[in-house]
Amino acid sequence: MTAERVLVVDDEPGVRSALEAILADEGFDVTTVESGEDGLEALDRGSFDAVLLDVWLPGIDGLDTLRRMRELNHDVEVVMISGHGTIDTAVRATKFGAFDFIEKPLSLDRTLLVLRNALRQRRLQRSNRQLLEQVTRDTEIFGNSAAAVELREMVQMAAAADAPVLICGERGSGRETVARRIHAAGRRPDGPFVEIPCGALEAQAADRALSREGGRLALAEGGSLFLEDVGRLDNEVQRRLAATLLSRTKEGADIRVMASAPPDAADLEQELRQVLDVIRVAVPSMRKRREDIESLAERFMLDLSREYGRPPKQLAPDCRAALKTYDWPGNVRELWNLMERILLVVPGEVVRAEDLPEGFGGVLGPAEDLYRDFESLAEGVEAFERYYLRRVLAQENGNEEAAAARLGLGTDELERRLKGR
Repeated sequence: MTAERVLVVDDEPGVRSALEAILADEGFDVTTVESGEDGLEALDRGSFDAVLLDVWLPGIDGLDTLRRMRELNHDVEVVMISGHGTIDTAVRATKFGAFDFIEKPLSLDRTLLVLRNALRQRRLQRSNRQLLEQVTRDTEIFGNSAAAVELREMVQMAAAADAPVLICGERGSGRETVARRIHAAGRRPDGPFVEIPCGALEAQAADRALSREGGRLALAEGGSLFLEDVGRLDNEVQRRLAATLLSRTKEGADIRVMASAPPDAADLEQELRQVLDVIRVAVPSMRKRREDIESLAERFMLDLSREYGRPPKQLAPDCRAALKTYDWPGNVRELWNLMERILLVVPGEVVRAEDLPEGFGGVLGPAEDLYRDFESLAEGVEAFERYYLRRVLAQENGNEEAAAARLGLGTDELERRLKGR
């Protein structure tokens, strides 16, 4: 785990050296400077998690330094230090966003306690922001193409009603996002959203998941039930599911039922189709919304760069052109995975067409095809495992020993699994 970085801004050499030694012993990565100007420059050069900032400094004082930090949107917790603080100073520091205020002479225990509390709050705030971003990403339908606009209109219409919804589209096109958006905009947004991946269930497991008592169907009470790839259920299970849903409707169950299926929904049994196909929402493939590809790619790159803590890559014009002419069999999900791969694997700040995978006309090795129909669950699990192992290896910059240690594997085992043996 990377050590948390602390910046100490104090004009007294003795205070700086004492804090540097103490905090380093506690496992922090410490940088010290003697003025507010130097502190602002240090924040411009690199990221810090917390700042211990003296109020009385030569040049710009600590309060003015704090104010400028906030104006520059530095994401850092600040603890003020003063040898002769007043209530007015403490109030002003808090108004400018200081976490706390400690007085000299510094107490080691008090300083460490306040600093750790400040860092704990920062981690909590960042976690909340990431969760909010994830929720937004899971429910927001991006794009300004005619197809995207029409889809948003259909989603709003479906959310306003309370009937079952059949969401038709290719895999990876965003059917789950549509379901989550309907749930969030409907009358049960605070209720549970229960997803059942029907394609991964054998008949016996499907019956357990969809049972009236104790199954996942029961967990969706007061919320929404999303049956992903419902047509991949065994035909007899589909018929039993249709009877169960009809029975619960007659009993007045408080559940919004949604399901996803291929564009033609041809794999649905007639009984189940009659139950689910009340409102149909057609999710367009990426091929029908090519105008959105560039903006989606940029949005995904920004989201991923924040998630991984890396600067985003810039897409060169020839790269953008290649993205727009590709067929996208995996749709939006494939674009997300490609942007993740580019961020982790492609060197440099600018991505050109030659940096893309072979299918785009580039030289980057072929990606694992997670969008094909697998012969069995085991084959699909193996494909995902290879994708995940390569992703971890890329995150460790190709270092097999580091990747193997992170995964809890030996290097020989990692190599074996990467080769699918």
